[in-house]
Amino acid sequence: MQNILFDFISKYISLTEDEKNAILSLDLFRSIKKGTILLKEGQKSKDEYFVLKGCIRKYYLTDGEEKTTAFFTEMEGLTPHCAISKTPSEYYISCIEDTILLVSNSDMGIEINSKFPKFELMCRILSEELLAKQQIDFDEFKTSSPEQRYLNLLQKRPDLIQRVPQHQLASFLGIKPQSLSRLRARILEKKI
Repeated sequence: MQNILFDFISKYISLTEDEKNAILSLDLFRSIKKGTILLKEGQKSKDEYFVLKGCIRKYYLTDGEEKTTAFFTEMEGLTPHCAISKTPSEYYISCIEDTILLVSNSDMGIEINSKFPKFELMCRILSEELLAKQQIDFDEFKTSSPEQRYLNLLQKRPDLIQRVPQHQLASFLGIKPQSLSRLRARILEKKI
């Protein structure tokens, strides 16, 4: 797993052996079982996550119904708002597959950044990329129909179709599972 991480980092900065060893000394790697809830609504946490393998889901519980807002898969990171604001979480994060994560916190980031300033540059670049991607995703979601959202998902993240239970996928698209079934049938019909 460390090679996967270092390959990812090398897209942004080059690492010396000392820097690699400093990262490994932090003991960041965690294997988490499918179904594990990493964060619950109302819980405080400093943990930040980066997915090396697997899939995690962010969701809210509204009137007893789960509302999925995001999926994070390989080479995607998630810093829960509560880790920054130091307030209780407003949502849940859970593993929908057996997952290997890097789990860190801001204290670790400060320590690494002070020893190796180029990590701060990499983190800034990653943050800017993530912010731009999230803005585009939000805009697309707000301006598209459920069918367009599904077609966008097929185009941009086809792996989720196989990896994510249909009811969670429907929630992510902002529709009911029955509507997703009808939508899929309609799309198939158009292709025939």
